[in-house]
Amino acid sequence: QVHLVESGGGSVQSGGSLRLACAVSVTNFATYVMGWWRQAPGKQRELVARVFTGGYTLYTDSVKGRFTISRDNDRRMMYLQMNGLKPEDTGIYYCNNVRGDMSWGQGTQVTVSS
Repeated sequence: QVHLVESGGGSVQSGGSLRLACAVSVTNFATYVMGWWRQAPGKQRELVARVFTGGYTLYTDSVKGRFTISRDNDRRMMYLQMNGLKPEDTGIYYCNNVRGDMSWGQGTQVTVSS
């Protein structure tokens, strides 16, 4: 069974930065297209950033230019550097593959105050 453990969330003011990390316990991690998902209060979970096996990245428009997703296949880790945070970035952040069909972890809470 795959385990996903997110960390690095916290409370920051608008304009601040956070770096999220995700540990993935799967032996063939390098073969997965992975992503960071966000669930804002009262909204459905959405995929905000994805990183392909070769390192190519894609972002949803709302985070483009502010967030950077990366992966370390040797360590089976994934990261999300978040700069220029806005109150609308508030939510619980999860890592998963882009299909969202691994077992979900607990997520990590990000709260941005204005």
